[in-house]
Amino acid sequence: MLSSQLKIQGKKILKPMHSLQTIDYTDADAPKLFTASLRETGFGVLKNHPLQQQQVQHIYDAWQRFFDSDKKNEFLYCPEKFDGFFPTTEAESAKGHSTRDLKEYYHYYPWGRCPGALRQTIDDYYAQTISLATELLRWVQENTPESVTANFSEPLSTMIEGCSHSLLRILHYPPITRPDETKALRAQAHEDINLLTILPAANEPGLQVLTRKEDWLDVPCEFGNLIINTGDMLQEASGGYFPSTTHRVVNPEGNRRTRSRISLPLFLHPRAEVVLSERYTAGEYLTERLRELQQTDQTAETDARASADVS
Repeated sequence: MLSSQLKIQGKKILKPMHSLQTIDYTDADAPKLFTASLRETGFGVLKNHPLQQQQVQHIYDAWQRFFDSDKKNEFLYCPEKFDGFFPTTEAESAKGHSTRDLKEYYHYYPWGRCPGALRQTIDDYYAQTISLATELLRWVQENTPESVTANFSEPLSTMIEGCSHSLLRILHYPPITRPDETKALRAQAHEDINLLTILPAANEPGLQVLTRKEDWLDVPCEFGNLIINTGDMLQEASGGYFPSTTHRVVNPEGNRRTRSRISLPLFLHPRAEVVLSERYTAGEYLTERLRELQQTDQTAETDARASADVS
């Protein structure tokens, strides 16, 4: 989920990011290496992890057919619960940008609506990913200095226990076919709101992370990799020790412009009552960020109407 771009004041500047290294999940040092990568870059990339590549490919193929069909319009999102299908006309806008991202997506929660033929596979994937995410949070907890973890209101892995609002978003970035679409990106520069985001490598490249030298770096996208990034809530809970790093999805070039891109991020959330810091509970933090996004989306809608009137 998108957030405003945050600046951490008075924090130690970390060493510049030159590349993102892929870490072998089965390596004995993986917990330490993974936590160090989150600390230095806000991102960690794992290979040989438990999530099955064949299962991910099956989900990509099945949901591509769903997005290509008219059936998606039978599952338009619920404004109160925010589950269901969000068409391109309802795609969010990152704060500071007046154009909507070039994407459509489906919000899946275990308690929410889902096409019957797709539910079992996505249910299984959701449960497996939550289980892996719990383990990764333990890695982070155990390899973070006590001076930082002492400020956690409870262990990171228990913050998500009983939470029903960790969001699995099935993202579809359609082919770019119109000249006016070059004015927007598939996903403008943003940070995520939550604790961690768990993302299998997409079926097409495009994900980039902003380095501390203000350069854009391609995230390794070999199919089978698992990409994890720190969200604003972990940044808040750790007092800035773990940075919530800006990232984006750029538009493809050449023949790739005619290809769709499917992505499957799980946004891991704590329970609403979890205390992140002296300033916020998780629920208060989420409410504030969603309010900012709503204001940004209203601006994007106004700008779009003005542009249509001029044309």
